Amino acid sequence: MGDLSAPAEGRTRSGFIALAGRPNVGKSTLANAIVGAKVAIVSDKPQTTRRAIRGIASSEDWQLVLVDLPGVQRPRDALTERMQRRVERELKDADGCLLVLNAEEGVGRGDRFIAHLLSTAPVPVVIAVNKVDRAGRGAVAAALQSAADLGVAEEVFPVSAREGSGVRPLTKHLVSLLPEGPFYFGRGQRSDLSPELRVAELIREEVLRRTREEVPHSVEVQVESIEPGRETIRVEAVILVETESQKGILIGAGGRMIKSIGTAARRAIEEELSRRLHLALSVRVRRHWRADERVLDRLGIE
Repeated sequence: MGDLSAPAEGRTRSGFIALAGRPNVGKSTLANAIVGAKVAIVSDKPQTTRRAIRGIASSEDWQLVLVDLPGVQRPRDALTERMQRRVERELKDADGCLLVLNAEEGVGRGDRFIAHLLSTAPVPVVIAVNKVDRAGRGAVAAALQSAADLGVAEEVFPVSAREGSGVRPLTKHLVSLLPEGPFYFGRGQRSDLSPELRVAELIREEVLRRTREEVPHSVEVQVESIEPGRETIRVEAVILVETESQKGILIGAGGRMIKSIGTAARRAIEEELSRRLHLALSVRVRRHWRADERVLDRLGIE
């Protein structure tokens, strides 16, 4: 992203910015745009982000750690309760908060619900009105005014995370909120996800691209093993679903769906790891896994 700020000579600035917003406003895409690399999977399905994924943007003088929070929503089960608790913890520990809104849809009840939660936040709140490239000029102007009327942020930025417009001035402002301090991560590090969780997320992204209705909400991926070899890496992973019918959908007629998912996921992981990959992928029914605390622990959903 380049040098966007100029701390005093010999000093560095670093800190955490939490990304809040209702599901499907483009938080993950915006995090990827700010970091300059893919650190969070992207989908048009709600509830795509389940873990607080940290994306790390660094320059010589500053390090901005973005915490892409799960979409804020009213808890419905053990999974969404954990997601909500994680949102509250990360906001408490952050140096600032970026509330992301959708210019296409305008400000709705869900946005107002989150703004109300943030009204008592102990850190500065900034608003990014995303997807301005998809909305008309009048809709963008109305969304910007509605964002300002929420009364939780002094600064509102129109951005297109997909095209990158407006991302640089937004980043510069976020950097200005960071306190002086040492870097938390190495300069070349872009994310804090473990290799197992990173691979699991890339597989889940391909599942989300190919399924609809109830299936995306009921799917999670567990990586059982990663075995580095001389020429290839062998990965064994299981796609968890809650019903036999969902398993049938993911396997597909003649196994075509699971083959399509595996082929696309293998390519994405090979690009991420810069190594050839053998991916052994299977589907397993685990009824009501979203309400099972032990399963959520194993999946790394805190």
